[in-house]
Amino acid sequence: MSGADRLGRLLSEIDGKGYGAYRRIVGSWSLSDLTLMIDRVQADPFASPSRLRIRIAPELSNLPRDAIVPGPRAVGTSCFLARSFSEAAGTVSGRRGSGHSGVVRIAAPGQEVVPNTAVILSEAGGVEVRFTVGLPARGRRVLGREAARLLLEDVPRIARESLLARSHERRRILLHAETNETADLLRQTLRSHGLVAFVAEGAVLPRRSGVDDRPMTGDSVVAFRSPESLRRTVTLPAGQTLTGMGIPEGITLVAGGGYHGKSTLLEALAAGVYNHRPGDGRERVVTDPDAVEVRSEPGRSVSSVDVSAFIGNLPGGEVNHTFSTDNASGSTSQAAAVSEAREGGASVLLLDEDRAATNFMIRDRRMQELVPKELEPITPFIERVRELHRRHGVSAILVIGGSGDYLEVADTVVRMTGFLPEEVTEQARSIVRNHPSGRLTEARGSIDSSPHRRPAKESVDPSRGRRKVSVRARGTGTLQFGTGEIDLAAVAQIRSESQLRAIGEALVLARDRFMDDRTTVAEITDRVCAVLAREGLDALGPDPMGNLAHFRRHEFIAALNRLRGLRMVQD
Repeated sequence: MSGADRLGRLLSEIDGKGYGAYRRIVGSWSLSDLTLMIDRVQADPFASPSRLRIRIAPELSNLPRDAIVPGPRAVGTSCFLARSFSEAAGTVSGRRGSGHSGVVRIAAPGQEVVPNTAVILSEAGGVEVRFTVGLPARGRRVLGREAARLLLEDVPRIARESLLARSHERRRILLHAETNETADLLRQTLRSHGLVAFVAEGAVLPRRSGVDDRPMTGDSVVAFRSPESLRRTVTLPAGQTLTGMGIPEGITLVAGGGYHGKSTLLEALAAGVYNHRPGDGRERVVTDPDAVEVRSEPGRSVSSVDVSAFIGNLPGGEVNHTFSTDNASGSTSQAAAVSEAREGGASVLLLDEDRAATNFMIRDRRMQELVPKELEPITPFIERVRELHRRHGVSAILVIGGSGDYLEVADTVVRMTGFLPEEVTEQARSIVRNHPSGRLTEARGSIDSSPHRRPAKESVDPSRGRRKVSVRARGTGTLQFGTGEIDLAAVAQIRSESQLRAIGEALVLARDRFMDDRTTVAEITDRVCAVLAREGLDALGPDPMGNLAHFRRHEFIAALNRLRGLRMVQD
């Protein structure tokens, strides 16, 4: 008797029984050309859906060899197949009873293309897809016959329609593989050209809305065009040439009127640390992989962060070299974020005045006169931005529309008009000469190397009640970790719930394996990243999960730093 026959008979036997009878179908089932693996079944129809996998042999998938080369090509192909599976599931699956009954879902990638566990390709071309299914029930009784149709007909049909080469045009598969590889190669050339970012000619930067990351469409959309003075032609290792705007190392100021595309450009650059799918409009917009966007976060917690470069003597005698608070102000939160970004190895800081604390960014001459330095503990960012680059090699891209004082410290000035850039560096320097600000230099001392903070292991507790580990991602902005919640709404470079879920699991891994009250934040992060590079995302859990995606070290550190109750071991 075939695996399909045995599974069908078993589902018929448990028809009408209590929902717990579904536990009998856990295991591996051969369905002629496919292998169905049922890893975990839900406790009831309203609980988290059951976790399943399907494996397809290389000779059946028959994917083009050029599309499955390990590295960026395979990642581009796997993301394409995951989206295809999601689209097919949307047309086939549907509710069949109580709760989640009958719903087939996969954690498909969005516009970004990052390594994930939804679809995994072997070097030989085999495919493993991981997804969830709501096993059918009426009330809390098994609907065995519905389950048989779902598992033996619909799910295999979804897999065959989405994961086999014959279901897609060959050139479409290769397009996703090649697009992802090109973006990787382009990003790798940045530093050799003295650039921190590149925006290709014809890129489409505006998005449909704040909650829809797809490209804006219509006649009003303006395709990107580089100013002649910043135009660069980059030749990739394969011989392909790309032309666009290169943003050089140093301090770049993006100015312009409201609604002319300043923030849109910065948002595209922040997203440019990741690759994007074909048709996104930002496929050839790449940023240094260690670029970090820094925002003001009033109310966040801070644990033993050196903010002395920006915050002087605080009222009440608070120590600014090991600053801690459960309720940071806008300025202290942004000062902490800059210090934390440097601790994580950031090479570029991205700041938008719309999301910054004004008193952290600037104090003009009039305010200096009204409130003298001896009464103001804050040293604004404008006083430190040059030092960050010259002494520590940290560049900055700043969106500034309201403070001309920043023209004094900029190496490159770009003015956005109607979503098109124009380099106006010389004009800005002329304005500085003709209209001096009179602002006094207020910086005292210098920015020291980042301190080596060491987390106290007991302060990183993922337990909740009887559960030793309770970690759950909600969207991209909230991570439940143990009994608390980590607010990551201001950490804009977390782009998917799968990334955030993986970060939560990585915090547990870090606590269990690397935190010992002696190891620093940077060292812990290095070791976590090394494990993932060596073992893949499956190292984050004992069981195969299909809802994890690759994350950067910077967002891992950001999550750790925002854990309320986190303490650092003091020397």
